[in-house]
Amino acid sequence: MKPSIEIDSQSGFCFGVVTAIHKAEEELGRGGTLYCLGDIVHNSDEVERLRRKGLETITHTDLDSLRHVKVLLRAHGEPPSTYETARRNGIDIIDATCPVVLRLQQRIKAAYDAGGDTQIVIYGKLGHAEVNGLVGQTEGTAIVVEDIDGLDKVDFSRPVALYSQTTKSLEGFNAMIGEIRRRMAPGVAFSFHDTICRQVANRVEHLRQFARSKDVVLFVAGSKSSNGRVLFNQCLDVNPRTYLISNGAQLRAEWLADAATVGICGATSTPRWLMEEVLVSAREKS
Repeated sequence: MKPSIEIDSQSGFCFGVVTAIHKAEEELGRGGTLYCLGDIVHNSDEVERLRRKGLETITHTDLDSLRHVKVLLRAHGEPPSTYETARRNGIDIIDATCPVVLRLQQRIKAAYDAGGDTQIVIYGKLGHAEVNGLVGQTEGTAIVVEDIDGLDKVDFSRPVALYSQTTKSLEGFNAMIGEIRRRMAPGVAFSFHDTICRQVANRVEHLRQFARSKDVVLFVAGSKSSNGRVLFNQCLDVNPRTYLISNGAQLRAEWLADAATVGICGATSTPRWLMEEVLVSAREKS
């Protein structure tokens, strides 16, 4: 008997990514060339779909040499230096920075502009596009910590203000708060600011429940998606028969053996059409 296969209704693009892709498609519909600074989303299948529509992905090095073109800034956001380059080169910016990221950038910039001896610490993935944009608000002075070990870079005899990349886990952020409190010198100020996107954070418990309810879980995410890796591990934690795939072609029939129920879910960077493709593949191979 074939298994019952269900796509998780809450998986897929967050609203920031939806907005960025809508802006890209709207602009591409007007004709002409549109560049995107970095992959519009950390999913190679979706990037390829938009490439076929005419969206060209470029790097910051490419940006330096372009003149009088249109460039889309994706949901992750950019540092002030990117806007300055665009102004200098006569580039028309189509800004699709996620509102949640934009507010975080503004908060960090205000804290930095206030001056003083406070160290701005960002809990996030070093080198991630969003984190680069956040660090740029501080002229490169913010301290990025990926985990507890990264706190060795912080001077706990000086005030600390902690912020978080919007897609990090609440669990990890709370652990970071606890460890900083433990290390702070007596009487030295420590403030923390929960800047995690709830649309992302609230998916964790839902996904864990979804994964528990299935015999097999197929988690669909691009190899570049840090959010995908986090959410996949959450599913794997409650269901050992959870498999990470980028698309339907990677699905192996033996994974579905003896399964009565199969769940398909994905990251905030996973398009719905890709999960539907996996569903079709699962039906064919089960």
